[in-house]
Amino acid sequence: MHPVLSDFRRLLWYVVTWLLTGILFARFLVTAGMSDWSYSLLLTLPVIFVFSFFATSAYYICRAFPVNQRPFYIAIVIFGSSALISGAILLGLCQGWNQVLALFTGSTYALQMTEYLNVLLLILGFTLYLLSLLAYDVLIAFNTMREAERRATNSKLAARDAELQVLRSQIDPHFLFNSLNSISALTVVDPSAAREMTIALADFFRKTLTLAEQEKVTLRVELELCEHFLAVEKIRFGNKLQTDIQLAANAADALVPGMLLQPLFENAIKHGIRHLRSGGTIAMQILQHHGWLHIRTENPCASNTTPTTGNGLGLLNIRERLATLYGDQARIHWEKKEQQFILEIALPLELKQDEI
Repeated sequence: MHPVLSDFRRLLWYVVTWLLTGILFARFLVTAGMSDWSYSLLLTLPVIFVFSFFATSAYYICRAFPVNQRPFYIAIVIFGSSALISGAILLGLCQGWNQVLALFTGSTYALQMTEYLNVLLLILGFTLYLLSLLAYDVLIAFNTMREAERRATNSKLAARDAELQVLRSQIDPHFLFNSLNSISALTVVDPSAAREMTIALADFFRKTLTLAEQEKVTLRVELELCEHFLAVEKIRFGNKLQTDIQLAANAADALVPGMLLQPLFENAIKHGIRHLRSGGTIAMQILQHHGWLHIRTENPCASNTTPTTGNGLGLLNIRERLATLYGDQARIHWEKKEQQFILEIALPLELKQDEI
């Protein structure tokens, strides 16, 4: 489809540009003393208008002979001959329209088609068509570059989505494996608790299935999911596991990647609470400040454990997901201070838009 004729805005600018060309041509005729303004405009504007649509054929020539596949001699022959034919067409249009006008206005006002003027019209048509060829070459090159950028962007997005899907798919099996181990341990010492934990685990996975298609969820929804997870773990650890979650009111509708917080609680339990005879409290504080969302967790841990005990999948998975989604805009840092493990995350603030 023609890029000018198929786009109303481009077509409007195209016609205006050619009509301005017709006005400049009329001014030349007036300045050269060949005609007055009224007759010059009456002659040039209709001719240029008709010629402008003939010049759209330059697009198809440029498409048929792309710049990167166009031998120099082909360009000279094809472009030169088409421009010469266009010059002859512009000359014929001017002569024919001038005769038509002469019938209605009288020969007194008609333009005298001298040999000089005929050559000038031929050169003008030749030049205008060459400029059209050049303009379409530039337009095609621009469209090709923009299409290549679009394809590259789509490829990056597809690769990012695939990477996120792989990372996301690692979370559920990892959590399920740990939960089944917990249920297995409870079946020996407390079968009723094991049954209760199995039901709580089913509720958790039912909730995750409803959110599986969402790349990002609000913190309110994410924390509701974490409550299901903590319900499972509290059955196992009882009063040893305490939580203190502080969510700022203005951060409740902030968007975060799904299953972002659950691995934080899981890590705190696996590498902290589980190793302490008296257990402890997992403290989480979430707030927004100056366009950033800050998440901080803190939990007690034994002095002889490290954050990388086991395979460390949870925190490493979070780091990779954040890098994929936010690039270098997101930050995650964790450290152990004496018998306290501290983790901090900073994300660009995104708020859920209210539906209208």
